[in-house]
Formats: sequence, structure tokens, C-alpha cells
Amino acid sequence: MIKAEAHREGIREVPEPEEFLRFTLGQRLEHWVLVFTFLALVTTGLPQKFHEAAPSLWVISALGGIDNVRLFHRIFATLFIFESSFHLGAIAASVALKRFTPSMIPTPRDFLDAFDWLRYSVGLSSRRPEFDRYDFRQIFEYWGIVFGAVIMIATGLMLWFPTYVTRVLPGEFVAAAKETHSGEALLAFLVIVIWHFYSVVFSPNVFPLDQSMINGKISRERMIEEHLREYMRLMGIKELPAHLSSEPAAGGTAEKPPGG
Repeated sequence: MIKAEAHREGIREVPEPEEFLRFTLGQRLEHWVLVFTFLALVTTGLPQKFHEAAPSLWVISALGGIDNVRLFHRIFATLFIFESSFHLGAIAASVALKRFTPSMIPTPRDFLDAFDWLRYSVGLSSRRPEFDRYDFRQIFEYWGIVFGAVIMIATGLMLWFPTYVTRVLPGEFVAAAKETHSGEALLAFLVIVIWHFYSVVFSPNVFPLDQSMINGKISRERMIEEHLREYMRLMGIKELPAHLSSEPAAGGTAEKPPGG
């Protein structure tokens, strides 16, 4: 479709792959390690916060008591710290090798996209925003995870080693760390369940599961619909026909957004 349109309108003719590699094997493995550690930390962490709830009592009993729950939580926390350090090291290496691409760095365009997406979603605009490799929701979620990880690691270490902390800080900091740690954990859990699960499971575009984190690939149709600016860059297309650049999401039309 793009090839034929490009040919008719004098745009550079390019091959049309049916699928694009979106995530490398290393990126997928890193993601699934994060998924595993996150679920393990939630499973061993929330029962400590809500220790009187029936599901918490079941988990504590199944793992052999509260001491074992705390031990497993610290083991998975250590794995999470290593995973976070690996991610930071990979970024540093890519910068040193001059291979770093700032695709996750927020720009003013992302905030404008968020505003345009809101206008499109409530029917105030007929034009669907066009995104690059990551849209504003993915970028904001990524930085939410980054800041959340910093808070969880810092407060978790304060709770793990309170005697060292109180040598240099008042004891109130340990109590504050406990509230911050459990509150941030609950917030992260709700964000993943409500926001991330919708994007990768319940969204009509990917239901029943986004396969890109399994096989690493994304279809050409999804590239055009969800990452049009990246698609144009990869295909060497400088300007698309107007009706394609405003192509709507599934369920909508060029003049009417989904549900509008």
C-alpha cells in the first residue's frame, strides 16, 4: 500500500517488510527478568504490608513463615538491584561506544503529543497524533519505573540496614522509608495492573497479548498505526500521502476517532 502510494506520488519507492524487529533478544531477556523480579517482589512484599489479610496469610504460610518471606524478598531485591545496574551499565556502554539513541528522553513533542491525544480521544480533534519509536505513554511509564526503582532501592536499603542509617540520620528517616517503600510498591503495582496490562494485553490492537516482547517483532500495520514517524524514517519516506498520515486507530475513521 505504501509502496504503491509512494510510486504514484513520486516518493522514493522502498521495499515493504511485513514485520519489523522492535526488540532484540537482549532487550527481551532484560524485560522478562524485570517482570519476574517485579512479580516476586510484589508477592513477597505486599503480604508484609497487608499481613492481616487472608491472601497474605496464605502466602506467608505457603513460604514457611514471615522470616522466609523477608528472606525471599531480599533475595529478589538483590536481583532487582543487579538488573537495574545492568540496565544502567548498558546505557553507559552505548554512550561510550557512541551507539546511544535518546529515544526514551522526553522532549517537548511528547507533551504536545499527550495534549493532542487527549483532544483526539474526547473528539475535539479528528487527527490522530503520529508517534516515533516510543509514544508519550511508553516514555512516561519508563521514567516512572526509573524513578520508582530509585525510591524502592534507596528506601529498601535503609530498611535492610537500619543500624547503619541511624548512625548518620535520625531514626525518623527509617520510619519514613518504611512508609515510602510500601506506598511506592502499592502505587507501582496498581500502575502495572491498570496501565501496562491494558497496553500489552487488553488493548484491541494487541489482545490477547502483545507478541513483540516474545518474538521481538511488530507487524507493518502496527508500525504505521502506532509508530508512523519511526516507520517513515526506517523506510526513507520523507512525506506520506495526507490520508495515510492521519490514519486513525482501529475502530475509528479518518474523520472520527474511536468512540467519537
